[in-house]
Amino acid sequence: MERSNHIVTEFILVGFTTDPVMQLILFVVFLGVYSVTVVGNAALIVLICNDSRLHTPMYFFIGNLSFLELWYSSVYTPKILITCISEDKSISFVGCVCQFFFSAGLAYSECYPLTTMAYDHYAAISNPLLYGQAMSRRLCICLVIYSYTGGFVNAIILTSNTFTLDFCGENVIDVFFCDVPPLVKSACDVKESYQAVLYFLLGSNVITPTVLILASYLFIIAAILRICSIQGRRKAFSTCSSHLVSVTLYYGSILYIYSRPSSSYSLERDEMVSTFYSVLFPMLNPMIYSLRNKDVKEALKKLVWLTQPEV
Repeated sequence: MERSNHIVTEFILVGFTTDPVMQLILFVVFLGVYSVTVVGNAALIVLICNDSRLHTPMYFFIGNLSFLELWYSSVYTPKILITCISEDKSISFVGCVCQFFFSAGLAYSECYPLTTMAYDHYAAISNPLLYGQAMSRRLCICLVIYSYTGGFVNAIILTSNTFTLDFCGENVIDVFFCDVPPLVKSACDVKESYQAVLYFLLGSNVITPTVLILASYLFIIAAILRICSIQGRRKAFSTCSSHLVSVTLYYGSILYIYSRPSSSYSLERDEMVSTFYSVLFPMLNPMIYSLRNKDVKEALKKLVWLTQPEV
């Protein structure tokens, strides 16, 4: 561990355990999860691009979510795999900054499409005849651009404030990656201004989108209740079920980690939740949007049939 006048030049990523056998088991587990994540999200993107029936605003946003998850998991998992099998558990200060910045930017960028998808469901259910005008292709592209811009602007704010903290404590991180809780735990003194920045980012990127999603679903419920047939109501609600599951898992884990004051951080308690939303959730995303989705299943069957060699 290198130091010079309390200036940390690297961090040590300990992870869950220092036992070599358990680290090898974790390597196999994380490699399997990462492989499924890459294949699943890449396949979903290919299906959406390949099948004209999936060229709708909803699948446009789902495809962008898959792209974000593919990129997001690649920020963390390769380093986790190296840490599991290598004796060198260190990550340079610059490497930690880069990992932190890109993970924050992608995480914030994902908050906005999830919010937009709630409005997309409302527009499709409340007035399907005007749906094409309400969710035009130009608007969808602008919303995605805004998502990336807003996400990475917020990431710059968070990263610059986090890495100007004075890390005078042990530079050992008890998880596999650079994240807010362990970095705050390593800091000498966390000022109220930094806590205010965290709450501002939490409010603008998590709380506000959550409120907008809840409001959208109140309008969606009202629109569904106006549908006369029970079958029509079930079909309308089923279109929202995958999005609801995704929102609950994603925002629930983020709120659990970041909505508490730094004094209540517990690395032992938080590392499982951090691993879930950073490693496991990207793997679940294509499953959530495809397992019960008839259109995606049909597109997959069509793609498989087209790629089969002629006998």
